[in-house]
Amino acid sequence: MEMLASAVRALNLLLRQRRLHGALAAVKGFRNGVVYGAKIRAPHALVMTLLFKKGSLQDKLKAIALATYTHSRNLSLFVVTYKCLVGAQRWWQGKEGQLHSFLAACVGGWLVFGDNNHINSQINMYLLSRVLFGLSRLAVEKGYLPVTKRDPFPLFATLVWGLVLWLFEYHPHTLQPSLQSSMTYLYDDSNVWHDLSDFLVYNKKRT
Repeated sequence: MEMLASAVRALNLLLRQRRLHGALAAVKGFRNGVVYGAKIRAPHALVMTLLFKKGSLQDKLKAIALATYTHSRNLSLFVVTYKCLVGAQRWWQGKEGQLHSFLAACVGGWLVFGDNNHINSQINMYLLSRVLFGLSRLAVEKGYLPVTKRDPFPLFATLVWGLVLWLFEYHPHTLQPSLQSSMTYLYDDSNVWHDLSDFLVYNKKRT
């Protein structure tokens, strides 16, 4: 026990070293990426897999584990890449600038999230909507866009839902697979039933 306590004290002293702050921040960023990725992806993968995926329970559990691992791995690797590149630019130029964050994230995005798979697609699409919102608000703050007298959110909701249902009904192949599955469950499957069992109890009649 005394040896363990000594090791903990030594590690705590190491963590307080300011000269190691950048490297230690990257390590903790990796840790937070793993934890956050698992907390976000595991429940989502569990629900989507059980609702829409076919196959054995073992296959479904493997799919959930793979999706959770991929999300956690990519987030953690991106955080490490971003922090290391920001730190390298700060060391090179002797100061930190806004362009450093942009360039570091661009490189990290290309290296980590540039692979076109369904996990990266979901993450990138999620970020795109947030980025567009953020840029719109920034444009208003900077005076590039006028401040509207009425809340523009109802118009935004109108266009988003109008466009997504139009795409689903007439060009479904353009939508992301998980969104296609959700829309099919809501709008197509609700058009089909045979008796009370698949009208209220189940979505589809069991054979």
